[in-house]
Amino acid sequence: MYFHPEQISRLDPLRRRMVAAFDAALPPSAIQEVEQADSDGHVDAVITVGPSRLTVEWIGRGSLRDVDRVCQMHRRPDVIVATKLSLAARAAASAAGLGWVDETGAAELVTDGLVVSRSGDPRRSGPAPKRWTRSVLGVAEALLCGTTPTASATSEATGHSVSSTVHALATLTELGLLEASARRGRNSGRKVVDADRLLDEYADAAARLRPALELRCGLLWREPFVALEAIGERWDRAGTAWATTGAMGASILAPFLTEVTNGEVYVDATTVPELLSVARIVELEPMEGGRLVLRPFPTATSRTRSTVEDGLRVAPWPRVFADVRQIGVRGEEAAEHLREVGHGR
Repeated sequence: MYFHPEQISRLDPLRRRMVAAFDAALPPSAIQEVEQADSDGHVDAVITVGPSRLTVEWIGRGSLRDVDRVCQMHRRPDVIVATKLSLAARAAASAAGLGWVDETGAAELVTDGLVVSRSGDPRRSGPAPKRWTRSVLGVAEALLCGTTPTASATSEATGHSVSSTVHALATLTELGLLEASARRGRNSGRKVVDADRLLDEYADAAARLRPALELRCGLLWREPFVALEAIGERWDRAGTAWATTGAMGASILAPFLTEVTNGEVYVDATTVPELLSVARIVELEPMEGGRLVLRPFPTATSRTRSTVEDGLRVAPWPRVFADVRQIGVRGEEAAEHLREVGHGR
């Protein structure tokens, strides 16, 4: 048993991290003592807050999937701790009666004599890892779509040079997402260590590196999918590359959301004038709050690996997964459904 704060330095790094998250969310001196784990190692720590002795489990990133895993445990902890719980994860934890704390300072705890509800500061979650670049994103996207992790196959799938592809594969290997074989050269073999972890880390980086440039266009559409198909046909005739993503893309690849009213489309443009030019090909006009959003393709792979589904061109499923996760609780639920479908594509 360790008494807080005098002996907290004797805890291992993970449990120090958990206690630090509690400290950021709770009143001063709320933590009375910390134990490494219960007798059978079922949870990561037992933390006494005021008069309450709480079993606590570290769940990692804090996605909806992470919370669902805990909810399925035979013996659930009292509190979960994560890097940054998503909105859907917070809602699921609250609905299941799980207390939660994350490293942004957000928390929801109800104990004997203590009620804590804090929104936290998202800026505390840290900057984007410098090793994730657009080329690394593009290579990860191709691998998640089933490309063999060799320099030659990945270069062909992404359109990157072999040297750029080799560097991206090496970066993913250094991040522990790929495992390299002993052979070297453009045909040397690697394998994905954990596809779900690769998808999660790719999606986190994709959200942070998403292009800020966008053009919102106004249009009236009672049937969004039919309207976008007609718009897409005109872009196709003009030789303009495009692909839908977000809620509309997810609804095409893995139907889950019952209503989609906005469209999000990647197009072949890199500046505002180019976005305007693409919009005018199909007689769309800019409008603040418009229902159709045009954005530049975020990676070369997002363009080259797009597919036609039910008459609509759709971005690669990992990219759609990353984008639909950003639109709230229902978006994350749709993303998790797409994960299940996408791994089998």
